[in-house]
Amino acid sequence: MRPPIYNFAAGPAMLPPPVMQQVKNDLLDFQGMGVSVIEISHRSPEFEALLAETDSLVRQISGLGDSHEVLYMHGGAQMLFSAVPLNLMGLKPQGKAQYVETGNFAKIAAKEAEKFGTIEVVASGAADNYRSIPALSPDMFDQAASYVHVTGNNTLFGTQYQEFPDTGDIPLVVDMTSEIFSRQLDYSKFAVTYAGAQKNLGPSGITLVFVEKSLLGKARKDCPKLLDFQVSSDNHSMANTINTFAVYVMNLVLKWILAQGGVPALEAKNKEKAGRLYQVLDNSEFYQSVAQPAHRSVMNVCFNLSDPELLPEFLASALDQGLYALKGHRSVGGARASIYNAMPMAGVEALAQFMADFEQKKG
Repeated sequence: MRPPIYNFAAGPAMLPPPVMQQVKNDLLDFQGMGVSVIEISHRSPEFEALLAETDSLVRQISGLGDSHEVLYMHGGAQMLFSAVPLNLMGLKPQGKAQYVETGNFAKIAAKEAEKFGTIEVVASGAADNYRSIPALSPDMFDQAASYVHVTGNNTLFGTQYQEFPDTGDIPLVVDMTSEIFSRQLDYSKFAVTYAGAQKNLGPSGITLVFVEKSLLGKARKDCPKLLDFQVSSDNHSMANTINTFAVYVMNLVLKWILAQGGVPALEAKNKEKAGRLYQVLDNSEFYQSVAQPAHRSVMNVCFNLSDPELLPEFLASALDQGLYALKGHRSVGGARASIYNAMPMAGVEALAQFMADFEQKKG
């Protein structure tokens, strides 16, 4: 009998089984219309009602009030690597922004922003191969900067901000792609929050964005229409055809989050899941955690084997046991267990037991 499959992919990642079942049920007949949700017009009353409901769910789960606009933008989080500087770089006359470099995607974001202004890397974790989040203090941030950009959770190295920096009056922008709605945060403290959907929200190809309303209408003149926060706000994210299917799936995921008890309940479960795997790593000389203990991610548990030559066998044996996509990122190596909101504790326990058994056989 085939074992249950637990999907540890970093993204696109697993979705909650009840959501997938609902998608299957609705795919050919959405709300009794006799047509699929991927066939109906984004201007139809049915989809507009779905989008309005999704807005309400996002605000309920995030706790955001009227200070921020909720947008659904194309292209995934990397499209926001361009949209952020195009909208915010002109906030100060110096045309400067500061970035904190904590891994691959933080580096890519800073590199993209260089096309639109002066970029200063205010701190970097490169010295210890991004195994920790660099220490930050308010005096490190330049008041002449238009904004400060950080990446909340780093999927490749398994690190995560335990506390976000105090940037004073400088707008703080956070890439929250791999941890959105996984723990309780005050999103009103961030000038811009953005998250590609493919980790904790739904399928790839759409990005959830929170923008402080006072920052709308500040885009450069050469900012493309579909990257302009004001244009998206004015058109309820439908300046052109929105990713209707992704909004629909996101809507279902948001309802699932509430059904689990909301973010507080998910945060407790996520800490328990991560704690179980880090317990295995900390009690073993066969496995080594990549991230420093004080900076460990609750979403991505990255580790190496003491004998790297055993990694192919480890991954193949894990797959035989229904433990899918444990290979680390190609630029980092090792193994990585991505345990986003949808990953059940049963999957984590199955991995922990497999790791113990493999160590007993090979250690």
